[in-house]
Amino acid sequence: MGAKEGFILFKRELPETRSPEDRINDYKEIYKPFEGEKLNQQAARCMDCGIPFCHQGCPLGNVIPDFNDAVYRNEWEEAFHILRSTNNFPEFTGRICPAPCETSCVLGINKDPVAIELIEKNIAEKAYEMGLVVPKPPKFRTGKTVAVIGSGPAGLAAADQLNLAGHEVTVFEKDHKVGGLLRYGIPDFKLEKWVIDRRVDVMEKEGVIFSTNTDVGFNIKADNIIRNFDAVILATGAQQPRELKIKGADLKGIHFAMEFLGKQNQVISDELPENPIAAEGKHVIVIGGGDTGSDCIGTSNRHGAASITQLELLPKPPKQRTVLNPWPEWPMTLKTSSSHEEGADRVFSILTKEFIGNEKGEVTGLVLVDLEWKEENGRMQFVEVPKTQRTLPCDLAFLAIGYTGPAQNGLLEAFGVQTMENSLPKSKEYQSTNKKVFLAGDMRRGQSLVVWAISEGREAAVRVDEYLQGNSFLPRRDEGYYEVEEEMLTD
Repeated sequence: MGAKEGFILFKRELPETRSPEDRINDYKEIYKPFEGEKLNQQAARCMDCGIPFCHQGCPLGNVIPDFNDAVYRNEWEEAFHILRSTNNFPEFTGRICPAPCETSCVLGINKDPVAIELIEKNIAEKAYEMGLVVPKPPKFRTGKTVAVIGSGPAGLAAADQLNLAGHEVTVFEKDHKVGGLLRYGIPDFKLEKWVIDRRVDVMEKEGVIFSTNTDVGFNIKADNIIRNFDAVILATGAQQPRELKIKGADLKGIHFAMEFLGKQNQVISDELPENPIAAEGKHVIVIGGGDTGSDCIGTSNRHGAASITQLELLPKPPKQRTVLNPWPEWPMTLKTSSSHEEGADRVFSILTKEFIGNEKGEVTGLVLVDLEWKEENGRMQFVEVPKTQRTLPCDLAFLAIGYTGPAQNGLLEAFGVQTMENSLPKSKEYQSTNKKVFLAGDMRRGQSLVVWAISEGREAAVRVDEYLQGNSFLPRRDEGYYEVEEEMLTD
């Protein structure tokens, strides 16, 4: 490494954000530009560890010390090739990944970890600025055809890799535009959609075919796909939301989080004139303490909600790791998102009891009670705290409590894919019980991270390539990605 004492000389520093008062008036990304010299210093903090645990922390196996060193030396093209060799979409993950690599950073044992996500985003943006991201169609075509159902991160990654291998790839997307969860689930203040469009344009010029407004299993039958393609990848995500089974949950004004977020993104992309689920002037309750709940908070603030309360069943996490949660485990600590900074009451250890409504069938309140958590027989159990039951005003409620698996819409059955008791499809090495049909992303593994979806798409592409060709030169995790990739591209 160029700066052997960088981790001593420089402290972790992140970009400034626009003020909460300013940014709630728009849906633009919240971060201000980060100066080049400061970025070089952040890259210099990487210690080039003997055992880089960040590799294991990253589902993609990004070669993090190498691209950090290149950034420190201002070798941006080198940094981009190193990063792009393992990650198809660093411009996405550099914005929305929770950075498990950083939680595994060795420096994080007793100091703030290296700002890996920040560096990754800037490598990607610098590559576009320098004209390094240009269409590179494959040198040859195999004559094999692959259908990818779903254009989220897993589907896009699989399509990108299989196109690289020379197969003709068609991506089918039920919505009006490409992107899946990236476009219709993540707010623009975290990921503006021009970032997706920019990458999709490159993929189209490299030969990937996109068919939007195509709901496979409905306006195109699964049998037609199976008959007309040599292989199929199902990558439609985990779209079956977990229900909150309490009295009054069917009242008007109670919505699954993605209904609200998806409609808002359709408004921003001019697909809808306005969001039919409006939070302006309303008392909003968000049930669920994760990222999706946080996104509902940020969007409700931009609507002009009268109040926002986020409820979490679990107790409030500590601000620092405990002895029971040592490095390099994922830190079970309190996380404050940019949306929380914009305004919301966060309440932990809460059990929702009942929604109440008016004569019109509209929700007006939520009955809840405080919980006390205790350890019994090695397991955490909760009991209701006496005399704490109360009713919060509620005009609008968003359920952000996760997903149980693939949508129960008959798609898996139509493709002849068997499922397990937990509703996830049966698979072995990404191949389903229908040998011609493969699985990737949240549809296969259950609700997870975007970075995991990209990793799944890449790995599924290898298995499909092997199925079609007998072997595959596509890179697997930790197997010299860059050299293999460059050999397969046109000059």
